[in-house]
Amino acid sequence: MKMTFIGATHEVTGSCTYLEACGKKFLVDLGMQQGEDVFENVQIPVSPGNIDFVLLTHAHIDHSGLLPLLYAGGFSGAIHSTGATANLCGVMLRDSAHIQEFEAEWRSRKAKRRGEEDYEPLYTMNDALGAIELFVPHQYDTPCEISPGIVITFVDAGHLLGSSSIIIELTENGVTKKLVFSGDIGNTAQPLIRDPQYISEADYVVMESTYGNRIHDRPTDYVTALADVLQTTFDRGGSVIIPSFAVGRTQEMLYFIRQIKEQQLIKGHDDFPVYMDSPLANEATDIFISNRESCYDEEALSFVRRGINPIAFEGLIRAVSSDESRAINNDTRPKVIISASGMCEAGRIKHHLKHNLWREENTILFVGYQAGNTLGRSLIDGAKRVKLFGETVRVAASIRQLPGVSGHADRKGLMEWAKAVSGVKKYFVIHGDYASAESFADRLREELGADVYAPYSGAEFDILNGVITVDAEPVPIPKKKGREANMNISYNELLAASDRLTRLIKDSGGRANADMRKLAEAINLLCDDWALKE
Repeated sequence: MKMTFIGATHEVTGSCTYLEACGKKFLVDLGMQQGEDVFENVQIPVSPGNIDFVLLTHAHIDHSGLLPLLYAGGFSGAIHSTGATANLCGVMLRDSAHIQEFEAEWRSRKAKRRGEEDYEPLYTMNDALGAIELFVPHQYDTPCEISPGIVITFVDAGHLLGSSSIIIELTENGVTKKLVFSGDIGNTAQPLIRDPQYISEADYVVMESTYGNRIHDRPTDYVTALADVLQTTFDRGGSVIIPSFAVGRTQEMLYFIRQIKEQQLIKGHDDFPVYMDSPLANEATDIFISNRESCYDEEALSFVRRGINPIAFEGLIRAVSSDESRAINNDTRPKVIISASGMCEAGRIKHHLKHNLWREENTILFVGYQAGNTLGRSLIDGAKRVKLFGETVRVAASIRQLPGVSGHADRKGLMEWAKAVSGVKKYFVIHGDYASAESFADRLREELGADVYAPYSGAEFDILNGVITVDAEPVPIPKKKGREANMNISYNELLAASDRLTRLIKDSGGRANADMRKLAEAINLLCDDWALKE
């Protein structure tokens, strides 16, 4: 029995762990790297065709996004997940493939003009469809022997519709070891879905640490906090643009807005429209509704039993086609636009930002995690100008972040989950950046007296004997040089420096002539120096 850590080791995305046991080779998650990539990941030690099956904790792309690539490489085994996760991946992997193909086509057009070779997409729509066909759905809390000696059980993790922690019981030569993969553990008291369910015992726990060093600044009333942002923005004649993850966060926002409308919390703008502008979000919303009996919490089910759809209301407008999306910006009424992607890196939200960021009356409201080196993080960090579709756009809109609307448990929630598991011989802390992973590992040691290991990619663990056989060292990714390094965040930092220089020049009008000449000379020398580096 062996476990090798591949991805999301001292990083937040790209989850993947490789296991060998009971004569089988399998993966727990195979996610795509999103945002900043800090450390090199080792390769999965066998070819895709030699992997027997995959266990998937949930549908988010940082856990499922490379499954089509695995299929393209020859994988033909089962992908085991909950039924709701299988449903969501049916749309999310297709959406991911569409993005891969679109971006490859766009890059190829640019490359052709430069006389360079075409770009190939990471994977195609056919690869996504092939992977989708391999899903095998399971119910919560129902043990299933998927191979001799391997029994799996999915337990509700409360993070996303269908999300799960996975219990894996491995039996070889009469010896049984119980592993638990936490998946992403959800926040408590989230709308729509149930709170995370606890697991009673395990030998080894592989646990996430996204917010392992933070406590959520949780508003006492989400609905009131959101209503205040809407009211303030509408009163000044603006619109609220919400970059939102199409699956999970969008449905939560609909849940809140339905309550705002029902309770008439917005004064003077009673019939404000709400645009849900994302084909993926539209499909995912229908999947939420169809899985309500197995995944909704009691509050949401109480609405259903009274014949009320908790994520629908008068004034909700679903935009599916490109023409419908473009028409939104012709609506001059104060409104809400909910659009993907949640970190502003792709999708229709970038078009809405281009049309709305420069308007002082508008609000850009962030309601989810923003990874480093993303446009969303740049805006939250105070960028004054950003680049969208090759055009520099001034940031004049109010940038707000609604705290506490998080699908991840904070440090306190993670500790409560960990304390519920008895008999743990070792915790493995993954799925958190360096600070979060190390901080949470220390917390487990201090509060539980636990044996804890925060692996880097390539670390190996002998499950049967309980020893680390390879203690991998971190391998930082080399920083790119030249124009390739000019990512969104770097460009925005440069623009911010430009703004500071402009203010300095404007404030220098009263200085002595000699001082102004020195400043002009310094600026010209700097420009000459950098011009030589072109």
